[in-house]
Amino acid sequence: MTLAEIKDLLRCAVLAGEENLGHEVSDVVASDGMSEILAFARSKELMITGLTNIQSIRTADIAGVRAVIYCRGKVPDKRVLDFARDKGIPVLATTMGMFEICGILYAKGLRGVS
Repeated sequence: MTLAEIKDLLRCAVLAGEENLGHEVSDVVASDGMSEILAFARSKELMITGLTNIQSIRTADIAGVRAVIYCRGKVPDKRVLDFARDKGIPVLATTMGMFEICGILYAKGLRGVS
């Protein structure tokens, strides 16, 4: 599934990286714990989190995550978005909760990692 399809499905706003919405995503990792993301993430994944500080983008970059979606209506500040742009990581945001996002993506065939 492409990021553009996910954006539409989850009614996301694109905060950074609109030019990369054609990227394919095969797996999802969801957590507010960045150590958990680092332990389980693989490249080509979508990271879902409510943690909007710069550590979320640092974690995504280190873990090779393809894109980040912030849930529960949270939006990071300009410094975080600028850092994401520098790293080439698309950033989206939705008002949906993490549980709801995971359920919708699972129903569409995406799988989590463990």
